[in-house]
Amino acid sequence: MAADPPPGDGRRIRYREIADDLRERVGAGEFGEGTLLPSEAELSARYSASRVTVRKALDRLRAEGLLDARQGFGWFVAGTPFRQHLGRLGTIEAQLEADGRESERRIVDFGFVAAPPRVREVLGVETVLRVDRVNLADGEPFARVTVWCPEALASDLSRAQVAERSFLELLPVELGGAVQTIEAHAASAEDAALLLIPESSPVLWCERVTSDADGRPVLIAEHVFPGHRSAFTVDLPHLDPSIGPSGLRLR
Repeated sequence: MAADPPPGDGRRIRYREIADDLRERVGAGEFGEGTLLPSEAELSARYSASRVTVRKALDRLRAEGLLDARQGFGWFVAGTPFRQHLGRLGTIEAQLEADGRESERRIVDFGFVAAPPRVREVLGVETVLRVDRVNLADGEPFARVTVWCPEALASDLSRAQVAERSFLELLPVELGGAVQTIEAHAASAEDAALLLIPESSPVLWCERVTSDADGRPVLIAEHVFPGHRSAFTVDLPHLDPSIGPSGLRLR
């Protein structure tokens, strides 16, 4: 931690006042775990202090383990990233709840639409049910999810049903496995607004293609996770001389 300004320097008291106020606001729940703080410029205006003084207050709280910062995001309330395991087919909600976090689905859009080219190619259909939603963890946006399902399998589904239950539970077919692709992307303006993160900040983009027991693709789901809140893990129970675990392909 940087040394305190010399005695008589007003910044010495001011940065502590700012740190104390931010600490109280976090403790009161105004900013939850993983939540982004206002920018340094906004904090400077709020506290009528220079950015040097604000940065010193933020650095003090980072040294305490309360805050953290990452390129492209700015400052946020520190916490343990949610780690999703790739070794099994499951839902975000189930993994969040297993991790002791409160999970919630918020439906943004629901309707039958013409399948976009990628979806038409994979599912082999012309019309699909498209559902856009935001998943929340402990009340904070955690993922933007878009799901496409063939009209023939989704014709009886309602908006209320997909808000309450996973497609994995609702589809009238026996499911087999899935192929998941994960890439590093920059947040679009739309995703940034939904996830309350800066535009172009790092996100994890995931596409999951789920098949039925006969190997026919029946679902495509696109997930976007803020890069500072999520991580993916792969269990390696056996020593393997190859460059990656079984089932993991590098592109």
